[in-house]
Amino acid sequence: MNGPAFPVLSPARLERMLEPPSGPVRLIIDTDAANEIDDQFAIAWALLSPEAFEIEGTLVEPFSFAHHREPLLQAFEEIQRSGRSEGPEVAIVGSYHAWARNLMAAGTDPYEVPFVGPDEGMELSYHEARKVYELLGHDPAGQVFRGSAGYLPGPDEPLPTPAAERLIERAMADDDRPLYVAAIGAATNIASAILMEPRIIERIVVVWTSSYPSWSPLSSWPSLNLVQDVPASRLLFDSGVPLVYLPGFYIGAQLTISLPDMERWVKGRGRIGDYLHHLYMHNPIRAQRGVTDPEHRTWVIWDLICFAWLVQPEWVPSRLTPSPVLDEDLLWQHPPGRHLIREAVGIDRDEVFRDFYRKLEQAP
Repeated sequence: MNGPAFPVLSPARLERMLEPPSGPVRLIIDTDAANEIDDQFAIAWALLSPEAFEIEGTLVEPFSFAHHREPLLQAFEEIQRSGRSEGPEVAIVGSYHAWARNLMAAGTDPYEVPFVGPDEGMELSYHEARKVYELLGHDPAGQVFRGSAGYLPGPDEPLPTPAAERLIERAMADDDRPLYVAAIGAATNIASAILMEPRIIERIVVVWTSSYPSWSPLSSWPSLNLVQDVPASRLLFDSGVPLVYLPGFYIGAQLTISLPDMERWVKGRGRIGDYLHHLYMHNPIRAQRGVTDPEHRTWVIWDLICFAWLVQPEWVPSRLTPSPVLDEDLLWQHPPGRHLIREAVGIDRDEVFRDFYRKLEQAP
């Protein structure tokens, strides 16, 4: 890739760093905690797992769904003009028609749907992460760090922030163990830290969830974590940083939870359990998408996958594979000579939630 020179790990060292961990690991959490509800579940699980994690900070990413606004309104206007939602002339906006129809059925004007910018998304996420800490009796002071208010302006232009500086500080600490970064949002903070101090590549393992498997022929455009900051996403695959890639679609998407599950296993489990139940019933994405019947639907708690692989790698089977390249159409390409990453190929949904529910029983 163009840009700064990064340290190159030998194949043997890279494979060692990509081996599944055992025992408690040093951990940084990197989150967009207010974008929906899965981050709060994931952060809570991590904080309730001291036998697995030595948490050295929670970094907050920007987020925004604003890139959906134009195609959503385009779909809405097409439906208004034609009175139908199928046919060759609507292919350019495709799946946005169902979203527009849901909003119309719920009595919501698509023009009135709010979409926060990345700066507001980061600030909301900062306070949300602090709230999860506090509900579990943890002091967030000195533990939760603001990230950038926007995305990388280019592939070699970092955004210095308290979050990026914290990652560099902990990565370069006097400790022989690798620092794992559970990345459950856009990769902006991580990419900035790598650009600011490339030597951290030799000392961290990024565990990131987003998009489709590298063998999928589909475009990555629906993946919020990937598409918000494409230069940062590409850097994870191109820089040679040890990367455990956990695809959201097909794999993380199996981590569904229903309202009966919430009421049986989550509600009443301390202040955090009641808050997670509240979030389930007041999920901002449901309102944004015009979903009015949460009792009839499950919801995907995507971000648990990163912590599941770290708690018990057997729950998230994975393999070593050459790092793909993300092309201009956000499709995976596979040129020869690429370094290895580790990629998930499956997940044991029941074991993940069994552990999560068991630990919630200990919540204050």
